[in-house]
Amino acid sequence: MTDVRSARPETDPGRRMSGIGRVLVAVYGVLALAAVGRSFVQIATKFDEAPLAYVLSALAAVVYVVATIALVRSGRGWYRIAWATLIFEFTGVLVIGTLSIVDPELFPHDTVWSWFGRGYLFIPLVLPVLGMWWLAKHRPPAAQAPQAAQPAPATDSEAGTGADAA
Repeated sequence: MTDVRSARPETDPGRRMSGIGRVLVAVYGVLALAAVGRSFVQIATKFDEAPLAYVLSALAAVVYVVATIALVRSGRGWYRIAWATLIFEFTGVLVIGTLSIVDPELFPHDTVWSWFGRGYLFIPLVLPVLGMWWLAKHRPPAAQAPQAAQPAPATDSEAGTGADAA
């Protein structure tokens, strides 16, 4: 009798789109859509009221879209892009979150990252930390170094004999 567990294909331990990774990407996707929608409406309808806040919301939206794509795609390049976007996002949340508390006049209207993302249930603060943890646990396989071309052993006719061999 065949064991069903052995019939399943082995999953690649470096693969990011499995289990919790799918949930992480889904949350990033929803956050990306929410941030894009919010920033579009803010810029289109009341940009003159708080241009800095609305531009920062649009920047956050772009970061979330790129992060979502980078988390879904495989390869070392996308892995690096995912790290860069998550670090940028986390830095943005910390800086804008702190500035929005210390100097509220700087942001008369909230951005996605104001008050550390309180308008989004603090998901912008927690999500990049979870994303960085996930990326650290699911590194892509190391690229194999190309083997140096070894010269083929010379034959008698190639090595040159007699007068040609000097």
